[in-house]
Amino acid sequence: MGPRVKLPPEIQLAQRLAGNEQVTRDRAVRKLRKYIVARTQRAEGGFTHDELLKVWKGLFYCMWMQDKPLLQEELGRTISQLVHAFQTTEAQHLFLQTFWQTMNREWPGIDRLRLDKFYMLMRMVLREALMVLQTQGWDERQTKRLLELLTTEILHPDSEAPNGVKSHFIEIFLEELTKVGAHELTADQNLRLIGPFCTIAAQTQDSLVLHNIAQGIFETIVEQAPLAIEELMNELEEEELSEEEELSEEEEAAQEPGLLSREPPKGSVCRTQRPLDQQAGDDDEDGTSTVLQFDYKAVADTLFEMASRQDTPPQNRKRLYKVIRKLQALAEGLFPEPDIPEEAYRNPRGGRRVRMKKRLSGSQLQDKTGRHAKEALHSDSSPGSTRRRRQQRAGGDPPVPRERPGGHGGRGAPRRQRRPRVGAKAKIAGCQEPKAKRKRTPEGQK
Repeated sequence: MGPRVKLPPEIQLAQRLAGNEQVTRDRAVRKLRKYIVARTQRAEGGFTHDELLKVWKGLFYCMWMQDKPLLQEELGRTISQLVHAFQTTEAQHLFLQTFWQTMNREWPGIDRLRLDKFYMLMRMVLREALMVLQTQGWDERQTKRLLELLTTEILHPDSEAPNGVKSHFIEIFLEELTKVGAHELTADQNLRLIGPFCTIAAQTQDSLVLHNIAQGIFETIVEQAPLAIEELMNELEEEELSEEEELSEEEEAAQEPGLLSREPPKGSVCRTQRPLDQQAGDDDEDGTSTVLQFDYKAVADTLFEMASRQDTPPQNRKRLYKVIRKLQALAEGLFPEPDIPEEAYRNPRGGRRVRMKKRLSGSQLQDKTGRHAKEALHSDSSPGSTRRRRQQRAGGDPPVPRERPGGHGGRGAPRRQRRPRVGAKAKIAGCQEPKAKRKRTPEGQK
């Protein structure tokens, strides 16, 4: 028996990450983080593309084996934060690239019961990738590299990304960008970040991608315009109030130089801390009303430049021109009205009432009204005339008329006609009675 072949550390970690026991998987995740830090600190160190693909396959099945939503969320946060363990920007980009390649490869095999946990993992990895840009000061070069990576692996027509991955990425991009950089990013930076979506929306041949980008990116910008303008006005008012307070404090200090101020001096630690009610208010604003700022005219001009090219498909141009008109209206200070179908204007009630009327065509209505008119001409004033006429045709004697409280002219409810029971014999003229069944007698009594 020969000596055992020692496997590379990436394969060993991947096998432990996909183990059956949760203790083994948690220990493997901690060891993986230490291994990444130790290997990327060396100048000659680093990972190859194939090595990170093996690592991500182990992490994918580590998430696959994890049950219970709270534990899944904790594991997803731990896995996504591994990107910060890499000490070089190149290694971080390779880690993100192999993640999206792994999701594209494994997506068709995910069953519907496990979709939510991997939707959450994609959201968390995207958020941490944007946080890497935030720590780098939203550097233009690094931003461009990340956007090219995401476009190549997800949005580009030649990418291997399934429709589920594309749709979810488009849906969560602005949400995660708002959570990370809403207070820092300017309108020009936000336009640069949505630039790939403008290009793909003008070039794609996939109607689903076009619809998702138009709805998840551009329509979202239009819908959030009132909140963005309101937030911008609030920021301007706060700046004016802070400037007025500073001027008033300086005037009071100049008028009464001998009096001690109750507030601590401007460099102290106590002054830098804000009141608790202000901190709580900021937290509420971050969770609800914080939105991204956009220059609507610049976004409209960029989209118009993309849509007016000769190689832009007609359906893409038509869809983008609708968004451009809304953005131009916002740039002029007008809030566009929501799209309402024309049928709603023609019939405000709408719905089932319209469909019920369409079921009866004009010829059916004419036949129905003509039949009722003929019956009205030949009928008597009494309610039982129609029944007597039918019985006279059948050859029977006319019955004695009886008055009843409910009729065509009475106020009471009409009496419901009783249906014959299943076993009752029908004695109607022109109908043949069924033959009676013969009783079976014992052979000895014949």
